[in-house]
Amino acid sequence: MRQWTQRSLDNMKGLHPDLILVLNRALHTSPHMFVVTEGLRTLERQKELKRIGASKTLKSRHLKQADGYGHAFDFYALVDINKDGRVSFEEMANVRLMLGIADAIKAAAKEKNVAVTYGGDWRKFKDYPHFELNRAVYPGN
Repeated sequence: MRQWTQRSLDNMKGLHPDLILVLNRALHTSPHMFVVTEGLRTLERQKELKRIGASKTLKSRHLKQADGYGHAFDFYALVDINKDGRVSFEEMANVRLMLGIADAIKAAAKEKNVAVTYGGDWRKFKDYPHFELNRAVYPGN
């Protein structure tokens, strides 16, 4: 039975309960183990990500929304745990893994009746590690 890494648990703190519900379901149905690399962000972190070009906005769904929760998370496929126990991540080098995990997250969201939007489906800016609550159903700031 799969369990979350401590890093994932830490990064899931402050996320909207509906995202937690989806993530917990997807953990057990995904074809690949994955970790939550970012959830709720501070404005300072968001400003840094925008400054270095890793984000396009200061109005991120990762920031605390009007309901008090973060409405977005990023994930990566967990590829290997080294002999010394350190985690190795497969980032964008294997989008196939990301898409398989994304399909499991989408299916979990549908099963739990949670409206999500996947960054990998965006037309202009493909953000394969990103999921957020749908803005039409979960308005933010």
